[in-house]
Amino acid sequence: MATTTVSLDLDSTTLDRLAERERTTGESRSQLAQRYIEEGLRMERHPRIVFRDGATGRRAVLIGGPDVWEVMSTVLQAEGDRDQVIATSVEWLGLPEFSILAAMDYYAEFQAEIDDRIERNRALAVQHEAAWRAERGLSPR
Repeated sequence: MATTTVSLDLDSTTLDRLAERERTTGESRSQLAQRYIEEGLRMERHPRIVFRDGATGRRAVLIGGPDVWEVMSTVLQAEGDRDQVIATSVEWLGLPEFSILAAMDYYAEFQAEIDDRIERNRALAVQHEAAWRAERGLSPR
């Protein structure tokens, strides 16, 4: 992705917070500012979405709920028309319809990002199952 240098006027408190995060995360202030601006723009477009750090990195999460990729993994497995898929997802996940719709809206805009998370989780599950089976002397599937 191409980058362009811009000049921003930030108050000293914001700069101090960026410097603290820089020390904590090892990311440069420029990288952090880029991430926070992008995430802020995404959250403005998708008000039920926030971003969290975790073992697999930073990811989109429903406010008060699971990761968007987790919801979409279920939504993508459901069958039927849109209304049936939503109803099935509500039932399977125990989430309100507005949460399912928020995840679907985010997915519509950032499909590649969420598909990548789903695939990484699937591959990790296969890897862990293979290790588990090997530990128990079971044949691979």
